[in-house]
Amino acid sequence: MDIRKVKKLIEMLEESQLNEIEIKEGEESVKLVKAISVPVQEQIVTSNAVAPAPQPAVVNDNVSADSDTSQSAEDETISGQTIDSPMVGTFYAAPNPGAKDFVSVGDKISEGDVLCIIEAMKMMNEVKADSSGTIKQVLIENAEPVEFGQPLFVIE
Repeated sequence: MDIRKVKKLIEMLEESQLNEIEIKEGEESVKLVKAISVPVQEQIVTSNAVAPAPQPAVVNDNVSADSDTSQSAEDETISGQTIDSPMVGTFYAAPNPGAKDFVSVGDKISEGDVLCIIEAMKMMNEVKADSSGTIKQVLIENAEPVEFGQPLFVIE
């Protein structure tokens, strides 16, 4: 089949409402399928969402009693309101590599401020503050995967 015919078919497919075209000419055939991109809108949360499985604790026999109290003290510092991930994806603290993070510990934020980006299915989704306060902790490292409902920030 002539390449000019194939190019013309591609143009016709792009301009039409069709999603695919298949042409057979003798023993030769060409099938063209239009790539369909669906924009990601707001995620709908249902009651059957699955929480991430708890991770097993690592036990070290050489741990002293002092490190046990420091671990429990670290758990207690997570006090305040958390801002959780609205979806599964990859956490990004800045708008692009090398740029300053959207927020860091100690920053005062207002409702609607962009806190981070979560990449899901090649779409960059902004996570915005749902209330005002001060960032007390950032609970996730840059470019790390996150689960639905996983705490990202602690604000007070």
